[in-house]
Amino acid sequence: MMISTRGRYALRVMIDLAEQKTDSYVPLKEIAARQEISEKYLESILKLLVKGKILTGLRGKGGGYRLNKAPEEYTVASILELTEETLAPVSCLEKDAVPCSRAEICRTLDMWKGLHRLVRDYFEHITLADLLKEQDS
Repeated sequence: MMISTRGRYALRVMIDLAEQKTDSYVPLKEIAARQEISEKYLESILKLLVKGKILTGLRGKGGGYRLNKAPEEYTVASILELTEETLAPVSCLEKDAVPCSRAEICRTLDMWKGLHRLVRDYFEHITLADLLKEQDS
């Protein structure tokens, strides 16, 4: 499994916003500068996070982005599933996948299911708050 730059940058942005410890909106320009991500690429990631209701965005003067919940309420799994669309190691385990005609005789299906469970469980137990603590250590 390979996490794309979109997924990695989304995590960086979420951590950045959590570090601000404010209910006010943080301008895209400031986030882009701190994270060294182009504004154009960052804007596409932020739109995805807003559409997924992970962030709230406000246009105009005083606008920007902010978290909808406390850092403890965001899991890495929820962020990556939104930005990567899937954490499944094989296509037959993706959400809404067409059932595989070989599933009943597949000798590797249980292995892939196990890997998927491990990855999902691992990311599900890490929150933004955990990532903030790691940096403080």
